[in-house]
Amino acid sequence: MSLLVPTELSDCAEKLIRGRHATRGFRPEAVPEDTMRAIFSLAGAAPSNSNAQPWRVEVASGATRERLADALRTAHAEKRISVDLPYSEDMYTQVLQARRAAFGAQLYGALGIGAHDHEARADYDAQSLGFYGAPHVAFLFVTGGGGARLAADAGAYMQTLLLAMTAYGVASCPQGLLSFYADTVRAELGVGGGQLLVGVSFGYADEAAPVNHVTTGRAALEEVTTFHG
Repeated sequence: MSLLVPTELSDCAEKLIRGRHATRGFRPEAVPEDTMRAIFSLAGAAPSNSNAQPWRVEVASGATRERLADALRTAHAEKRISVDLPYSEDMYTQVLQARRAAFGAQLYGALGIGAHDHEARADYDAQSLGFYGAPHVAFLFVTGGGGARLAADAGAYMQTLLLAMTAYGVASCPQGLLSFYADTVRAELGVGGGQLLVGVSFGYADEAAPVNHVTTGRAALEEVTTFHG
């Protein structure tokens, strides 16, 4: 029987992948443009079926970011929801709902928001449309005819992007809520096509923010993986 001997490369992978986490409190300083270009260039190495690369990314910073945040808050207040890719609470099984509930308890607990304080939770969700204070936000669009298979390719791009950001010391938070206002995003950024899958807020983490110290567990290997001999 051969033994798995940790190598410098595997140690680096462990540190990178396990070190990535969602950040919900950012410092105001911008990420340098050359760093952003390096990150998004690296993310472009993500795999896709037949190398189709069915994604398009729109990055907002500065005045554009401020205008977009205002537009999203207005759309949220006016309940002008526009979702490109279907979303329903019914898509989560009981097991998945339990995992979500456990995470919610940790997150809102760190914020000092009670389990039954629905108003405070709603207010925090609305605040998240300001990208948690991050100076940048990237919107990931699925191009082509849409559908689950192309969205899966875009998901591979997103994970590669998040890891690239981590490697460059940039914190991030994928935000599904941002995709609930696809028409608003398209109008503000002048985007003509594609289906909005997710928004990713990014910048440098505010380590003093209690919410950034929430730790999330993962399902045991045996719970999600079966090895067939």
